Amino acid sequence: MIDNLAGFSYRNLPNFIFSFLVCASLAYILGKLYEKFGHSLSNRKVFARNFVVLALTTMFIISVVKSSLALSLGLVGALSIVRFRSAIKEPEELTYIFLTIAIGLGCGAGLSILTVIAFIGFTIVIWFKNRAQKPLDYQNLYLTISNNDDQVPDLNQVVQILRSSLSGVKLKRTDETSTSLEASFVVEVDDYDQLEKMRNTLKGTYPNLNVTFMDTSRDF
Repeated sequence: MIDNLAGFSYRNLPNFIFSFLVCASLAYILGKLYEKFGHSLSNRKVFARNFVVLALTTMFIISVVKSSLALSLGLVGALSIVRFRSAIKEPEELTYIFLTIAIGLGCGAGLSILTVIAFIGFTIVIWFKNRAQKPLDYQNLYLTISNNDDQVPDLNQVVQILRSSLSGVKLKRTDETSTSLEASFVVEVDDYDQLEKMRNTLKGTYPNLNVTFMDTSRDF
């Protein structure tokens, strides 16, 4: 049996398995932290499912290339032709992706204990950061509007309708093409009458508009 291949000694296999398990565990915990403390308007549970695979992939790549200069140079060439078509539209998502990659880098470099210590520190920072933030009013809602036909709503007109009907409006995200518009807002609602007035006005202007509300309340 070959004991050494491309600079990797099979005597190091137990350390690799240990790092693999640590990496998977930390990435899984990070996913749960993101689901609980994240503020992204996208589906956090679905997005967090990528963390374990991303961390383990990063760890495996680093474990392979760290022992070979040729493989390292090959990795640079391979990554230069990779194109990522899925855009990261919220800074919070990018922050958690970087943290996931950092977990994979630390474990792949054989620094599992240091990675665990750093992860505990990050966890404490995330927890205190969310505790220190002023909570949103429980009457605030996430409002998402989108068209399901060829009539693309005018964003400025939509915002004017919202401001004329509600107590507060803050645009959080918008995706617009030549045939569609999807926009997400945090809106402040004092009572149900305001909500009905706004919905009726929007539907009167754009009959086929999709309107979705989601409560921002969350338990910590």
